[in-house]
Amino acid sequence: MSRSIHRLLSSRVTRAGAACAALVAVGLLAAGCTSTPAALSDIRYDFGPPKPASSAGTQPAVKVLDVSAPEVLRSDKLVYRIGYADSQQVAAYANSHWTMPPSELLTQRLRGALSSRGTVLTGADGVPAPVLKVDLNEFEQVFDSQAQSHAAVTARATLTQNGKVIGQRTFISRAPSRSADAAGGAQALAAASDDLVAQIGAWLGVQALVAAQ
Repeated sequence: MSRSIHRLLSSRVTRAGAACAALVAVGLLAAGCTSTPAALSDIRYDFGPPKPASSAGTQPAVKVLDVSAPEVLRSDKLVYRIGYADSQQVAAYANSHWTMPPSELLTQRLRGALSSRGTVLTGADGVPAPVLKVDLNEFEQVFDSQAQSHAAVTARATLTQNGKVIGQRTFISRAPSRSADAAGGAQALAAASDDLVAQIGAWLGVQALVAAQ
C-alpha cells in the first residue's frame, strides 16, 4: 500500500472517530442535563393530615413526653431494610427524607390524637398528672422482595403516676407499602404510625388514671 493511500485512510478513520466521539459527548451531555435535576432533588415526607378524632370517652389530663428513639431514628433519614437478603443491614434513601425525625413526627401525632380525649401536657408543664413515655424501637421499611415491602413500627409505652409505674406495654404495627420505593415506604410508615397511636390510645383509655388534684 502506498504512503499516500495509507495517509488518506488514516485521515478518514481519525475524522470518523472524532465524529463518533462528538456524538457520544453530545449524547452524554444531553442525558446529563435531563438527569441532573432529578438526581439533585430531595423529596420530603410527613404523616399527612391527621386522622379524624375517635369517639372515645374523655380521660384525665396526661403528660405526653417527647418520643425517644435510637440515634438512627433521631435524624430525618427514611430508613429501609432488605429483609429477603441481608436482614441485618439497614440503609437510607439518598434523595428522600422526612420533614423531621420520625420520633418528632410520632410525638406530634400522639399528642394530637390524645388531645381529642382530654388535656395533653408536656414534660415541661408543672401540673401534676400521669406521665406517658414512649420509646420508639423500630421504624423502617422492610423489603420482603424486590417488588414488595411493608412498614414496621415498634414502640414501648410506659405509664407512671406519682412516680410509680402503673402500666407498660410494647406495641407492634405493620402496614403494606403501595410501592417498593421511598414513596411507598413513607405511605406505609405513616399508616403504621397511625395504627400504633390508635393502639396506645386504646390502651391508655383502660388504665386507672386519677385526675390531678
